[in-house]
Amino acid sequence: MSVAAVALLVAVLLRTFVVQTFFVPSGSMLPTLQIGDRIIVDKLYGPIHRFDIIVFRRTPGDTSTTDADLVKRVIGLPGETIWSKGDTIYINGKALNESWLPTTTGSFCPQASFDIARTTIPAHDYFVMGDCRGNSADSRTWGFVPASYVVGKVFVVVWRHDHPWLHWF
Repeated sequence: MSVAAVALLVAVLLRTFVVQTFFVPSGSMLPTLQIGDRIIVDKLYGPIHRFDIIVFRRTPGDTSTTDADLVKRVIGLPGETIWSKGDTIYINGKALNESWLPTTTGSFCPQASFDIARTTIPAHDYFVMGDCRGNSADSRTWGFVPASYVVGKVFVVVWRHDHPWLHWF
């Protein structure tokens, strides 16, 4: 077997089972992820935790885009009860500290108050939201993300604004 064939086989196996690059198509994760960022996703990710940023296949209820894969932050985990009042999200009765959210002054990520009806997240599902809440179609509008739809966890940005750029998560 030639060196080129071995290299091709290793590349295909890595992309299929270990890591994969993705392109960020929208501003729903601003400022954490920028439009056009190239991210690398870990497909051998282990347990998903609250606040992980994940890539997942578009759910059937999401008619806001034709993109096959989306990227959002995990807010609610399987079995938890989630709701919101104004801009405060509650998980099992405790207010969620979301200190990473961007300042919503002016026209950057305007966030009107929203209410998430009290609901329990089904087993094997996640509740996800974009960081730029005023510019994100997410679980608030199209429902939960089944665990089987998760491609992996974002662990590094490798390209931003047309040049190499590294930011680890």
